[in-house]
Amino acid sequence: MALLGWSLNAIDAMERFDRRYVVVAPSWATDYAREHDIPFIEWDFERLNERSLEIAETLKKEGVDVSVPLFEETVEWAGAINSVLMGQPRLHGQSVLFRDKALMKRRAHLGGIRVGVFEEAHDRDDVYRFLRRVNQTLLKLDGDPNDPIHLKAFDQAGCLGHRVIRMPEEIESIPDTDFPLLMESHLDGWEFAVEAWIHDGEIKFLNISEYVTLGYSVFVPATPELESWRDAITREVEKLIKAFDIKFGLIHPEYFVTSDGTMYFGEVAYRPPGFKAFELIERAYGFNAYQATALMFDPKATKEEVDAFFPEPVKGAKGHAGCFGVFPRRRVVSELAFPDETAEHPYFESHELYPLEEEVVAEREAFGTHWGLVYFFGDDPHKMRDLLKHQEDLDFYV
Repeated sequence: MALLGWSLNAIDAMERFDRRYVVVAPSWATDYAREHDIPFIEWDFERLNERSLEIAETLKKEGVDVSVPLFEETVEWAGAINSVLMGQPRLHGQSVLFRDKALMKRRAHLGGIRVGVFEEAHDRDDVYRFLRRVNQTLLKLDGDPNDPIHLKAFDQAGCLGHRVIRMPEEIESIPDTDFPLLMESHLDGWEFAVEAWIHDGEIKFLNISEYVTLGYSVFVPATPELESWRDAITREVEKLIKAFDIKFGLIHPEYFVTSDGTMYFGEVAYRPPGFKAFELIERAYGFNAYQATALMFDPKATKEEVDAFFPEPVKGAKGHAGCFGVFPRRRVVSELAFPDETAEHPYFESHELYPLEEEVVAEREAFGTHWGLVYFFGDDPHKMRDLLKHQEDLDFYV
């Protein structure tokens, strides 16, 4: 199988797995791959063009059965390549749905899945009109605070290009390069993510990742309060599988549960999630999520092999694994000052923060633009939740 994109964690996982693999990545990874004897094919992932068939034919000659996307930018490539390798032209169209958020929402809506109000914007005037219409629909009066709207890039990972607009004057700050984009109404509710491994159209393992604060912290497995929704969440994911005609692979959808118990679909990705969710899942459950994904993509994997791979959800976990994304709270910082109370907490395990020279802290452009992650592990999900929330009040850089 071909891994599309460069990920040392994925490569390490495949080295320890019983599948032959080759990495397809840009030219900057060539020297490292040769030095460490990593099976490698150089390919720069630009927009799909007339050369797209070339990489599919190259992989076919190498005996590759399937390609596995590791990043958002390689999802459409995987669909195009797999449509050739498997002789299933629809796979490319399916991958386009996963990348284009507007098409994705329409397909979900057609499949009977609840979504918020959404439209496409081609310029700032479209955003003005959408903000006004949404708030007129909510019967807002003059002087009432606006309900926010969310703006998202069509084909980026969920956090990139995500803006929240509350006031008309904020619209002028949107760069021309951000258009076209997707506009969505705001959904109040409990937001969470799901990682579902699918084989032969059936869910083989479903993890619920609980967001403490979106863009800052997440842990797995979730609290009993969120896990109590597991049956309802599973039914919603099964709707998604049917609506998008998914036969194999990994999906990473996000949902909202509102105060009245209604579940809304946010979006779905067809690649590993961010915020090191795979590493958290392995810490909690013991199985390697990259190997699980490779197994789901493998057309030769048997039902018995797949069923034997996964532990029991929640009960099969050794504990709860979480991480916090650090973003400086000060405008200017000059040194790393890791809080003693974090380092001394029994749940603390490690961090990825580095010393630095004095630096002016730029405005946060997206929910995912953290400066590094701090990792925790413990046996109490409520203590984990409260610990992750408390990190927001601490200074890691001063």
